[in-house]
Amino acid sequence: MNKPKIYTMSFASVYPHYVTKAERKGRTKSEVDEIIRWLTGYSQDELESQIKRQTTFETFFEEAAGLNPLRTLIKGVVCGVRVENIEEPLMREIRYLDKLIDELAKGKSMEKILRSK
Repeated sequence: MNKPKIYTMSFASVYPHYVTKAERKGRTKSEVDEIIRWLTGYSQDELESQIKRQTTFETFFEEAAGLNPLRTLIKGVVCGVRVENIEEPLMREIRYLDKLIDELAKGKSMEKILRSK
């Protein structure tokens, strides 16, 4: 079975699009980074290393130190699919990230995006 193309794409090739999407809506690169660190458990240095190494999305999520257990609270539709209904684990993680970036671009507060109490 062939892997979806996104799995083999480098995270670094998509990362600038996350930043651009956020900045177009008045948000910042540091907010994008905070979201990614919250989701994956990477430190800022580790995140920058992943980008520099051009790791694939598959490797990016495999090497994530500690996926945030609160990520399961992320609900909603991305690319026409409800993220909570995605059965393939890696695709679900990628779509969680997409959904968080969408929420940032739509103006949600960081507290709500990061599912703070």
